[in-house]
Amino acid sequence: MIEATHEVSNQVPELGDYNLYSSDAVLRAAVQRAGAQGHDAALSHYGERLGRMQTRQWARDANRHAPELESYDARGYRVDRVHFHPHWHQFLRMAFAHGMHCSAWAEPGPGAHAARAASYLLHGQAEAGSLCPITMTSAAIPLLRKEPWFGQVQDQLYSRQYDERDLPLAAKTGMMVGMGLTEKQGGSDLRGTATTASPVAAAGRGERYLLRGHKWFFSSPTSDAHLVLARHGESLSCFYVPRWTDSGDKNRVEIQRLKDKLGNRSNASAEVEFRDAQGILVGTEGRGIATLIEMAAYTRLDCVLGSTALLRQALVQALHHARHRRAFGRALADQELMRCVLLDLAIESEAATVLALRLAAAFDGGDEPLQQAYRRILTPAAKFWVCKRTEQAVAECMEVCGGNGYIEDGPMPRLYREAPVNSIWEGSGNIMCLDVLRALKDSPEAAGKLLDELARDSAGEPLLTEAAQGLISLLRAGGSGLESAARHVARDLVLLVQAGLLRRHAPQAVADIFVRTRFGRAAGVFGVGIPAVAEQGLLERAWTP
Repeated sequence: MIEATHEVSNQVPELGDYNLYSSDAVLRAAVQRAGAQGHDAALSHYGERLGRMQTRQWARDANRHAPELESYDARGYRVDRVHFHPHWHQFLRMAFAHGMHCSAWAEPGPGAHAARAASYLLHGQAEAGSLCPITMTSAAIPLLRKEPWFGQVQDQLYSRQYDERDLPLAAKTGMMVGMGLTEKQGGSDLRGTATTASPVAAAGRGERYLLRGHKWFFSSPTSDAHLVLARHGESLSCFYVPRWTDSGDKNRVEIQRLKDKLGNRSNASAEVEFRDAQGILVGTEGRGIATLIEMAAYTRLDCVLGSTALLRQALVQALHHARHRRAFGRALADQELMRCVLLDLAIESEAATVLALRLAAAFDGGDEPLQQAYRRILTPAAKFWVCKRTEQAVAECMEVCGGNGYIEDGPMPRLYREAPVNSIWEGSGNIMCLDVLRALKDSPEAAGKLLDELARDSAGEPLLTEAAQGLISLLRAGGSGLESAARHVARDLVLLVQAGLLRRHAPQAVADIFVRTRFGRAAGVFGVGIPAVAEQGLLERAWTP
């Protein structure tokens, strides 16, 4: 018998089953405010399923076993198949059954976008990579349903059945749509697109073209179709490029390789070449960038939701660790300085959540100028700021978990690697901030309504009043220096909106701390400027399984 060398103690137990939705008081309240309370039972059911230990194991498996490309079959035929871990398909099956890819369009009604946003926020806490094809498919629907041939794909797009089979669309029960924009030479500057499209016969909307060129990043390469930007003549247009042609052959979109990404490992991203691939022109000829910018309003919202989900899950892991780990005779969560850090992280998570659901509600809210402002101005600003803050917050949560948080056995490294992707995809930070300036200029009525709301919400709080007046003065002054201040503008817009939302909907202590630490001299690293007697009840409110 081998004698033990030591007794294992003071190790944090693995987080057990818990309901992601019912344990999140902030999200539940936001769903109610958005008029989506009719979806409460479905969200609770989804939150319970996503919070199981088994589901977290699926996520680990799907991310440790990255997709693999099979270019040719045993007989030498080109097949371009991508093989995923079975648990990747399980996450897509769950998302489809819940309607995350289509529900806001197939079943419109009060709170439809907000309910879909809440389910997205829940799903992203369990496994983030599987969100990419869900986002692309959902964002493509409002574009495609404007086309006269939409009826040919509507049943598959609105289907709740995930069908991973690589078959012609007519033989499938469901479908996904991806996107192909970025090229080697272009990046965010889509005007540099070199892929060409030549009409097969007549030119124009709904006509068939042949595409030649490449895409450096091709999202969700096994999707049943992609929306692709290509050049014909001097103009750029958007094209619907199916994976299979009407004749039953694979379209000539050849996968060159899969990207070896820092994070988002469960999801496949590819480089492809178009060798006279068939495509159909979508939208107005020559307005491809404008068409895809319309789609970007939805994908950017999902970036905000995805980062909010990562931040929430990192916070939960940090709270769980701090409540079970002891140091210097006390649980970490009972030590004043650690409580300051945890409370600051909890407030950051709450501010992101209330903003994300408010943005989603704006997509349910009609064409009033203020709703337009949230959709067009606040969405890119929030993508910039929330995604940036999530990177910092996840790193802080990892540090709360100490050395164990840095080890691949646990979830923190995966969350940490995932955190930067939403800042990069769908337009990097500078692109978002410049888009905010453009939206403020192009939508003066909506911008005016937004700035009026900021001024009203800041009343009675000197720090907020000063920040709001400074932002308004900066925007009114305009001038050549405004571009260099674009990050300043985006940041202050988001912080002021978050402060207003918290002042209306959060406990006063939460709102007061947010204002003091985000607008006062204490702004900066998490845990600075938090009261030494931070209320324990606020941490319990943040998360109790």
